[in-house]
Amino acid sequence: MRTYAADAALAVVIGTVVILGAALGDGATPVGYALMAAAAATLAAYRRAPRLVLLVSTALTTAYVLYAHPGPLAALPVIAAVHTASRKGHRALGAAVAGGFLAVYVTRDALAADGATGRAMLLAGWFLCAVVTGVADKNWQAYLHQTEQRALEAERTREEAALRRAGEERLRIARELHDSLTHSISIVKLQAGVAVHLARKRGEEIPDALLAIQEASGEAMRELRATLDVLRTDEPTGTPALLVERARSAGIPVTLTATGRERALPPQLDRTVYRIVQEALTNVARHAGGAARTEVRLAYGESEVTVEVTDEGTADPARPAAEGTGLTGMRERVTATGGALTAGPRAGGGFAIRAVLPVEPAEADGAAADRTPLGAAP
Repeated sequence: MRTYAADAALAVVIGTVVILGAALGDGATPVGYALMAAAAATLAAYRRAPRLVLLVSTALTTAYVLYAHPGPLAALPVIAAVHTASRKGHRALGAAVAGGFLAVYVTRDALAADGATGRAMLLAGWFLCAVVTGVADKNWQAYLHQTEQRALEAERTREEAALRRAGEERLRIARELHDSLTHSISIVKLQAGVAVHLARKRGEEIPDALLAIQEASGEAMRELRATLDVLRTDEPTGTPALLVERARSAGIPVTLTATGRERALPPQLDRTVYRIVQEALTNVARHAGGAARTEVRLAYGESEVTVEVTDEGTADPARPAAEGTGLTGMRERVTATGGALTAGPRAGGGFAIRAVLPVEPAEADGAAADRTPLGAAP
């Protein structure tokens, strides 16, 4: 709409100049004014049909020239049409039309014995400038477009290089963890298993500390493998429902509730929801006594997803604990999605984590339809 208004304004300005020139000169009849106004009015459509505008405005202006014998200013609509046509890439047609109009103008002066060679030269210069400036403008626009495309391509290349370096770094970290921690944890687990086996074989009572070491080493191995999978793929290794099932099998009484219209989410948001639930349940196992009743709630709104994890553990609001690495990483993930996170002890005891994550409707509709919803079991 703004472009059409600008084109119409151009037509009005040129028409006004031509009509005022005729009025201040020898004057013109109503037919002459109508021809001038019509020739200028066609310029309003030069973006959509530059060749047609060039031909129609030239025909109307030529008719006016033959009818009223005006001065060079009457050629202004044709000059503007030649410029716009050349700007759109039709410089050959513009030059041909300019030459034809100039020939008519010169012939008219010759037949009228006006001897207006100076006016013909002036018109020739105007037409030459119209063609040259039109071509120069077209080349400038093409240069700007190419520059913009090169900038976009360079930006994409930088992003791809950054993603590639990040992937290489994740793989390097995964290799280091695998070569160091996996070996050490495997030795601990193996030695603990051997000790438990020998104690049972001898009929001795197995120390609780030894059983705890065996269980903790096995859990550490599973967590490490899951972490290595994440580093290698950058994708969640399951769903919140799977995390809840794992927590239940570990003895944590946890329930999962999903409200709203469940749907597939964009990958980054999906990973964030998964990591929030995973870290929250890990904190319950470590700090809430393990047997604390826990609730995981997922609320799907039209423009946001809310994740809440609450437990009835030993957290006391009178003695708030310092935020550790897990909560810090959780907060960073939520902030990266543009969301908000609140975490802390509850008034009645226990701990609560609540994350509100925005999701655009277009992103949600564009997510893969065959992905498992967050609250569904695998």
